[in-house]
Amino acid sequence: MLNVQPETLGRNWSNVLQAESNFMSVPDSIDETMDTLHSGGYVADRSLATVLFLSLKMKRPLFLEGEAGVGKTEIAKVLSQALGRKLIRLQCYEGLDISSAVYEWNYSAQMIEIRLREAAGETSKNTISQDIFSDKFLIKRPLLQALESDKSGPPVLLVDELDRTDEAFEAFLLEILSDYQITIPEIGTVSADEPPIVIITTNRTREIHDALKRRCLYHWVDYPDAEREMQILQTKMPGIGNRLSREIIAYVQKLRHQDLFKKPGVAETLDWATALIELDKLALDPQAISDTIGVILKYQDDIAKIASGEGAELLREVKTELSELA
Repeated sequence: MLNVQPETLGRNWSNVLQAESNFMSVPDSIDETMDTLHSGGYVADRSLATVLFLSLKMKRPLFLEGEAGVGKTEIAKVLSQALGRKLIRLQCYEGLDISSAVYEWNYSAQMIEIRLREAAGETSKNTISQDIFSDKFLIKRPLLQALESDKSGPPVLLVDELDRTDEAFEAFLLEILSDYQITIPEIGTVSADEPPIVIITTNRTREIHDALKRRCLYHWVDYPDAEREMQILQTKMPGIGNRLSREIIAYVQKLRHQDLFKKPGVAETLDWATALIELDKLALDPQAISDTIGVILKYQDDIAKIASGEGAELLREVKTELSELA
């Protein structure tokens, strides 16, 4: 039920207090935050765990920026699962507006209701208007849903790929994040009993306005180093062979140092490992790389560059370096 604040609709405090007693508490330390993420299969470094811990304690939105495929969206999913909170995702895109992000009225249902009232002989326009502009006919989109109370606690609101929207939507989002309330002209002001946990992601295809960033805690999610990427791979795929996993990580790490249009992210590493296992590969070889290169590289120019001979040279370097470490 929405918390709407004309004087005629106050908070039901007994329900609010009962809901708050059922909240799953947020982590009490940085180490607990790392453990919480790890319990959901997310291997985080300490800097990410620190800013996430502070975001939860300070009740401030967390702004995550980084290349596609480095695990920004996964943080919200894992946090929602670990805390037992509802995940509400707003996938951003060009042209996103209020009717898709916040709310809209169910006009067809309203028209049917008006016709039924008229057929029943009801003529009071004020009564009909008050009835059709009620919660019954309100279609709640993600931002409005995030303000609703839930017995499991405030939800996790994921605003994904904000850089795909325009500056006008940024300004509207900033207004919501300032007070965690939305004004619906026909109903009144809807506000959250408890602010949601907000995670905003961007792939940095354009700059986000400073005013929105200042409202948030900021963290750049970078590609993981070899050690952490190995931990991620072993966590997600515990049955993978040691030789294959070491060669995959070493090869992907070298690919990221090449002049590519789109470097492979962690998601591509995991997909590539899955593909190689499906092909019953125990180690990398030139044919396996050639057959599966489209799993880790998604642009033809990048594929052509690696297929022209650079890929084979990278594989030789990987084999040599790993043999020296053995």
